[in-house]
Amino acid sequence: MRVVAGLAGRTTLVAPKGLNTRPTSDMAKENLFNILAPYIKDASVLDLFCGSGAIAIEALSRGAKAAILVDSAKTAVLAAKQNLEKTKLTEKAEVLLMPVQKACKYLSGQKFDIIFLDPPYETDLITFTLEQIAQHNLLAEEGIIIAETDVKFSATQNWPPEFVHTDTRLYGRACFLFYKGVKQ
Repeated sequence: MRVVAGLAGRTTLVAPKGLNTRPTSDMAKENLFNILAPYIKDASVLDLFCGSGAIAIEALSRGAKAAILVDSAKTAVLAAKQNLEKTKLTEKAEVLLMPVQKACKYLSGQKFDIIFLDPPYETDLITFTLEQIAQHNLLAEEGIIIAETDVKFSATQNWPPEFVHTDTRLYGRACFLFYKGVKQ
């Protein structure tokens, strides 16, 4: 696992110990960031269920101005902090060790241009997390949300009325679900 491009491109990242984290493949990450290219420059990024922090770090490496990384697992937070240090991106990031629901409440009212979430696959945490994002008004007006799941769970995902599902992309078993805010 590595940073694909940008200031920290080709830097090898560490993954949290254990089997609870599934790093996004370099191929899937590269394709994701090709899609996100128009949103990255000076973006504020929120990476929920951040694991190693690879997605937020990739965004920072490619020009995002700031990122907040959230995970409830201490091993994930330690890996994310180590990766931020290794890539020299620590000053642009904040890492929070807390459950996503608590983090969304803590961040209430802050606006993020890109929100990425990669919860455990065999749960309904995508729908729950989207509801938390909506309830705490975290998405910027022209922002985008990307949820990663396993392809076999992608059809079962629901979303709150504040968001519209705009795209689905498959990369092997990884499935990216894209959402935008509904215009008022």
